[in-house]
Amino acid sequence: MQNMKVFLNGLIKENPTFVLFLGMCPTLATTTSAINGLSMGLATMAVLICTNFVISAIKNITPDMVRIPVFIVVIAAFVTILQMFMSAYAPDSINQALGIYIPLIVVNCIILGRAESFACKHTPVESIFDGLGIGLGFTLALTLLGIVREILGAGSVFGIHLLPESLNILLFILPPGAFLTLGYLVAIMNKLKKAKD
Repeated sequence: MQNMKVFLNGLIKENPTFVLFLGMCPTLATTTSAINGLSMGLATMAVLICTNFVISAIKNITPDMVRIPVFIVVIAAFVTILQMFMSAYAPDSINQALGIYIPLIVVNCIILGRAESFACKHTPVESIFDGLGIGLGFTLALTLLGIVREILGAGSVFGIHLLPESLNILLFILPPGAFLTLGYLVAIMNKLKKAKD
């Protein structure tokens, strides 16, 4: 029951994108399409789950003086494994689209923040559920952002054309479109929360 509460917390109450506004660089830069947002979210979630587990497992043997450097080394190790895995198995289009943003997961404040605020204070199993919840919340937010931007900017979703080219609004697949879309989605989420309360 406690693990389910931890999991759901990351999806709704502490959603890193729509509530905490963490990890905005990959959020705004990689969500030009739904597949890019989904891929970035899944990559971040994989690193988050693994690092939460390892950091929780080694918390008692890590001296306080070097806690943050140890966290960064653990995160960097998993990001390196992820990058090699993606280079070997992910389609070239995804590798090119995500490019520099995969190595930047090392300094993503979502992962470091969860390591500091949750993983180093809870059991490995609870930390896995926290990583899964926060990671899934981040993935859903990036995918939703990507879907909206791709539909409005390119008239398609996951590469499937839905709207004629004459209805495309190029602004939404450009950087300003990321800010506009995020702002509107946050406003909608806040409205839904207030209506629910």
